[in-house]
Amino acid sequence: MNEKRPLILVTNDDGIQAPGIRLLIKTAEEFGEVVVVAPDSPQSAKSHSITTLNPISIRRYVVHPEITEYSCSGTPVDCVKIAIHKLLDRKPDLILSGINHGTNSSTSVIYSGTMAAAIEGSMNNIPSIGFSVDNYHLTVDFSPVVPFLREIITKVLQNPLPVNISLNVNFPNVAETSIKGIKVCRSANGFWHEQFVDGNEPHGRKTFWLTGTFTNREADSEAEDSDEFALKQGYASLVPIKVDFTAYPYIETLKLQGFEKE
Repeated sequence: MNEKRPLILVTNDDGIQAPGIRLLIKTAEEFGEVVVVAPDSPQSAKSHSITTLNPISIRRYVVHPEITEYSCSGTPVDCVKIAIHKLLDRKPDLILSGINHGTNSSTSVIYSGTMAAAIEGSMNNIPSIGFSVDNYHLTVDFSPVVPFLREIITKVLQNPLPVNISLNVNFPNVAETSIKGIKVCRSANGFWHEQFVDGNEPHGRKTFWLTGTFTNREADSEAEDSDEFALKQGYASLVPIKVDFTAYPYIETLKLQGFEKE
């Protein structure tokens, strides 16, 4: 009796038409049966948001007839939830999210729709990986990342990830550098310094357009084990992400300060 090929769910936050997801789909086909459920429009920086006040619409999206694809009106996390609970006839063996146009290193993982989809998969005990590249241009050639995609997907299929752990994989700017290899590392201690561009819409209401710059709080000498340092050196960074926001060292401090009452 032939064993079923792994079922691989592919999604993203840049939208189902984005070049990054098209390359990821093509690569995923080498490893199993691929089903795509992705947003019908860009959903960047949606983090782990879900749609609750409006219905979510699903539509078949046909590029290659042999691959089942759906465009979804919701967020990346909506895509994963709908796929698992309504569209698939069995639980995926692997979820791949991306390839995102732009990095999701350091604290960007908190805002990322790409990584939220992977984290949602890990919460459902499905090995999940988010892929991003440090280039925002839709015309960039992502092909240099393919060998690394293959290597990482192969290893995760052979060694399933623990519950609540996903992988955040970021590649350096492939338009400017060759990828030297993969570094397993931690998230850098950085933050986004927000800026707002002021404006006015036609009806006179004040508008604000969010932009900003990323700042790494760590000097290179302190950060050699971080994702930001790896990317600067031309490596792909691979960070295991855990779904647990508890600040364990602070628990006893709060108890000593009298927050706990019997």
